[in-house]
Amino acid sequence: MYIFGKLMWFFRENKRLYVLGLSFLFLTEISQMVSPALIGLFTDTVISRTLTIENLAFYTGGILLFSILMYIFRYAWITHIFQGSALLEKTLRQKLFDHYMKMDTTFYQRHRTGDLMAHATNDLSAVQRVASGGILMLVDSVVVIIFTVISMVLVVGWRLTLVGVLPLPLLVLGVRYLSPKMRDAFTSSQEAFSRLSNKSQESIAGVKAIKTLGQEAEDIADFENQVKDTIQINKHVAFIDALFGPMATIIMTLSYVVMIIYGGSLVINEEITIGQLVSFSTYLGLLVWPMFGLGQLFNVLERGNASYTRVQTILSEKSAIFEEENGVKEAARGDLDMQIVQFTYPDDQDKMPALKDINITIQAGKTLGIVGRVGAGKTTLLKLLLRQFDGYEGAIRVGSVNIKNYTLNAYLKSIGYVAQENFLFSTTVRDNIRFSDVDKSQENVEEAARKASFHEDILSLPEGYDTEVGEHGVSLSGGQKQRLAIARALITNPEILILDDALSAVDALTEKQILNTLRSERQEKTTIIAAHRISSVMNADEIIVLEHGKITERGSHADLVALNGWYAEMYQQQQLVTKIEDKLNGEAVGDV
Repeated sequence: MYIFGKLMWFFRENKRLYVLGLSFLFLTEISQMVSPALIGLFTDTVISRTLTIENLAFYTGGILLFSILMYIFRYAWITHIFQGSALLEKTLRQKLFDHYMKMDTTFYQRHRTGDLMAHATNDLSAVQRVASGGILMLVDSVVVIIFTVISMVLVVGWRLTLVGVLPLPLLVLGVRYLSPKMRDAFTSSQEAFSRLSNKSQESIAGVKAIKTLGQEAEDIADFENQVKDTIQINKHVAFIDALFGPMATIIMTLSYVVMIIYGGSLVINEEITIGQLVSFSTYLGLLVWPMFGLGQLFNVLERGNASYTRVQTILSEKSAIFEEENGVKEAARGDLDMQIVQFTYPDDQDKMPALKDINITIQAGKTLGIVGRVGAGKTTLLKLLLRQFDGYEGAIRVGSVNIKNYTLNAYLKSIGYVAQENFLFSTTVRDNIRFSDVDKSQENVEEAARKASFHEDILSLPEGYDTEVGEHGVSLSGGQKQRLAIARALITNPEILILDDALSAVDALTEKQILNTLRSERQEKTTIIAAHRISSVMNADEIIVLEHGKITERGSHADLVALNGWYAEMYQQQQLVTKIEDKLNGEAVGDV
């Protein structure tokens, strides 16, 4: 019953719905108690041969009337209680979704997508059933038992009633024994569902990689093993759950045996009439549903309790990104100043600094290039700028304001970010480009696409800007995805544009066109380009070279080439590769 205490906040907020629903439920049970009494009286009338047309009309009319009232009252309580349960599911679903939107990068590194989806679907459905079927079965079972016992006493007598319900406390003992076992079993079942959901999600999302590497058989085998584990866990749940039904049946059978033996002796001794025994038998029949209802209640409550605990555990986690309530709400603009003493990833067990002694100042309208080996710290630096992590020593300021003092909405809307791998939504090219501002006109969309050198490609697509890109942009090439993402970032004309190796999949000519456009269009806006190709950053106002999280070289392209360091070496290697490729392409054209 702990789950009802945990959900009391919701029941208090919606007490009108539940008070009305439970009131109609009480009226339903009262109406249900009248028919067995009428049946008993009718039986005695038949046996005594005093039945008349008037009596027959009275008994049949009474039974029919209370049956109709039961139907009306039952409809009313179902409407109110299930409306409340739907509202609970909506409330929790909104809370969970809002929580997901607020959580930081570390949260998503700890939790798998399939597990989070299981919380938002299977777990919430289990909790929702507590507020509908759980409330129904609890109140209905308890009220029916109480009203039935009272009716037995009033219609038949207290002695037969006492003896008849004597086996029922055995049910309480059985529930107390099975309850903790069922709770543990349901928790294991929900966790198994989460693992299976995550496996399914990963396999579907990575189906191309699985097929390319020829791992279909291995992936199927892994999936089958997880299915088998889940089935075994759910078999254990079913085993425990199945114990309740036979237990309730045995207890009800004992009650019927007592009724036959003791009730029959009372009839023989003429202490009760046959009609009263029939009424008692009918009332006892009414107790069959509450007995099994309590079993189902037991199932629903334990599953709901396990699921609600899992959901509350997720909701209790706090984001490490703190937003000030009275933060600066104006858009971030002005010079960018990054003074980072040290940053270490929170989940790094070795506590090795990912960045150290970073001192960068970029005037508004200037371009910064960032290069370095894989793992040198380029993306890490950009993550701090994007406020994906706040736990660093030092400060990052835009327009002399610490970025932590801006509201997240104001700050992040001032930034356009394009990664090497970009997420595209399963909608049209147009809606993907104007995703950050759905009110942008077709003219704005086309302008952004031209700046990203993507407009002509779009026109060649089957339906132009109305072409559906498919899940994750499956219908587009790698270069097209990158250019679409660049257009999506440019359409808002951000104060700070960040390209994180965002030109790696485009050819050299297209790269040059995009960079020339950015240079001419963003003379008053700040641009940051992190790349492996020197050609992407060589025209930047300042270029920094990162090595093991530190700046080892800095200056203009000419300055760094003159230093004869890592930058100059990489530039020469890439120039040589370009010349070889050009020569090979030229020979191929000559052969044709």
